[in-house]
Amino acid sequence: MSTLDRDYAAAGFARRLGWGTRPAVLLVDPALAYTAPDSPLFLRTGAGAAAAMDSLATAARAAGVPVVWTSVRYADESCSEAPLFAAKVPALKVFANGSPLAGFAPPLSPAPGELVVVKHYASAFAGTSLAAWLASHGVDTVVVGGYSTSGCVRASALDALQNGFRPIVVREACADRDGGPHEHNLFDLNAKYADVISLEEALPALQRRGAGSSSVEV
Repeated sequence: MSTLDRDYAAAGFARRLGWGTRPAVLLVDPALAYTAPDSPLFLRTGAGAAAAMDSLATAARAAGVPVVWTSVRYADESCSEAPLFAAKVPALKVFANGSPLAGFAPPLSPAPGELVVVKHYASAFAGTSLAAWLASHGVDTVVVGGYSTSGCVRASALDALQNGFRPIVVREACADRDGGPHEHNLFDLNAKYADVISLEEALPALQRRGAGSSSVEV
C-alpha cells in the first residue's frame, strides 16, 4: 500500500460498498468516436476497453443480468440540445445524427431488447429516465464501463451513487486520453464514490449474481 493509499484509508476513504442483490451492466458511450484513429476523440486504449466491455456484456447476458447502453446523439452539428457542453467541447459534433462515429465501436452492439439510453450530457442519468428504469427493474448495483474515465464514466458513476445505486467501475473496461487522467479518476472514484475492481473480479461476480440470486457481498 502506498503512502497516499494509507493516508486516504486512515481518513476513512476507499471503503467498499460491495455488491447488492440485483446488478445491471451500464456501458457508457462505447462509440466508434473513441476507437477510430481519425476521430478527434480517439483514445489509444479505447479498443482494449471495448474488448473488456464486450466481456462484461457477454457475462451479463449469460447470467441473465441486464445490459444497458448509452449513446450520445444530437440533431445536428450545432449540438443545440447541450449548447454549453458543446461550447466547452466542440468535438461533440461527431455525435450529430448521420455521423458514423456516433455508432457503437466493434465488437460492441446491443442485443435485441437491451435498453439504449440516448443522452446529451456527460452523465447517463442527466435528463434521462435511466434511474427510473433501473429502479423499476429492481436493480441496486450498476457495473460501469465506457468512455471516458474522467468524463462520462465518472459522471455516471457519481450520479449512480446519488440516485441510490451501488456503483462498481471496472478498470479495464474504461479508457481515457492519457494514463494520468485515467488512473487519477479511478483513484478518486474508488476513494469517494464507487468501488473500482478488475475485470477478473467482475466476471465471476456477475455470474454469481444471475437472475434469481439473493446474495449480498461486500
